[in-house]
Amino acid sequence: MNKQIIAAVLALPLALTSAFAQEAQGPTVKVSGFGTGALTWTNTSEAEFGRPNQASGAKKNPYTGVDSNLGLQADVTVNNWLSFTGQGLVRRDAEDDFGAELAWAFAKARISDQFSVRVGRIGLPAFMISDYRNVGYANTFLRPPVEMYSQVPFNSLDGIDATYQHSFGDTSVTGQLAFGGAEVKVAGGLKAKGKDMIALNLVAEHGPFTARFGRVDAKITITGSAPLTGLLGTLRALSANPGLSQLNTMANELSANEKKASFTSVGLGMDWNNIVAQTEFAKRKTDTYVNDTSSWYVMGGYRFGKVLPYFIQSKVSIDGHPENRVPAGVASLAPLRAGAARLPYTGVGQGEQSTTSIGVRWDFYRSLALKAQIDRVKPAVGSGLLLNPTPGFNRDVTVGAVAIDFVF
Repeated sequence: MNKQIIAAVLALPLALTSAFAQEAQGPTVKVSGFGTGALTWTNTSEAEFGRPNQASGAKKNPYTGVDSNLGLQADVTVNNWLSFTGQGLVRRDAEDDFGAELAWAFAKARISDQFSVRVGRIGLPAFMISDYRNVGYANTFLRPPVEMYSQVPFNSLDGIDATYQHSFGDTSVTGQLAFGGAEVKVAGGLKAKGKDMIALNLVAEHGPFTARFGRVDAKITITGSAPLTGLLGTLRALSANPGLSQLNTMANELSANEKKASFTSVGLGMDWNNIVAQTEFAKRKTDTYVNDTSSWYVMGGYRFGKVLPYFIQSKVSIDGHPENRVPAGVASLAPLRAGAARLPYTGVGQGEQSTTSIGVRWDFYRSLALKAQIDRVKPAVGSGLLLNPTPGFNRDVTVGAVAIDFVF
């Protein structure tokens, strides 16, 4: 992406700061940032490892593009009830080069000590760590498990949300309800659009323990897939022939035009004495060619002073996909049937795999953390979530990474 565009997006929070700093009574301004500098590599050149929605990833040679990013945020408090927030983020996402995005840009009205409303671009609360998934320093692991965090392509939502917080004795409960829409580029030249998105996020905190429930419902449209467009056109054209009417039903099932989709998740976290633990379980369901999935991970670690070794086990499984209604045994339809059979495994976040990870975090200096992590990725169907595989690739891959996380 053009470096001028990257600079402009990162400069937006500073522009907000400058604009509001000139107001008569001078609002409170806070500028902060975060980032990760990392090297990632694997033990193969036949497939690439990347984060969710990256177009390319790491192979045998150390690669900076998987886990490195840079963010800048400005929070401007105008008075005791109104504030503005802007956040720019640079990372590798759906394109092969580093690109810039406006992650957050919202106005917040504090109605009372317990109730607030935000309008603009806000983080989509689909996961337990949605608000800080890109802030490496805020997380124990080097990266969120891809098996879980690849299941929703949207990181933010353009719309409105309301948050209410109340304490019941020693337990604090926060409820968040958001509504709006989102549109993102998806690796492979696709675009995903969410319409009428409703997100519910409930969090309960009691001492060192955190419990969370989340639900996102939306109408999803996916465009830009030439193979899908061609397949749907062929299915509908052939459905006019006697005995092939079922192909139109299949085309409707595969179509991704304002189809219902949902993502339901629960999570638990603990930071008690020196023990750190975190887990999430989620189910994705759609009425399109994108597979229904179940995903989960469990992380546990123990803190020895400033050093925290940890272990992660994660998995994503395919629960179901549209039935292949192209008749078998008809030679002229064999290529069409084969294409339809492949399609459910080439959509958004379609791989089935598990990963075993071990890592260590060392907080060696104020606001700086050094991390090292080794992952053993085990694809179950085809190449799993690995990127750009050679034909027929299906074997376990070892991934290594070292990173320095920082905040300022």
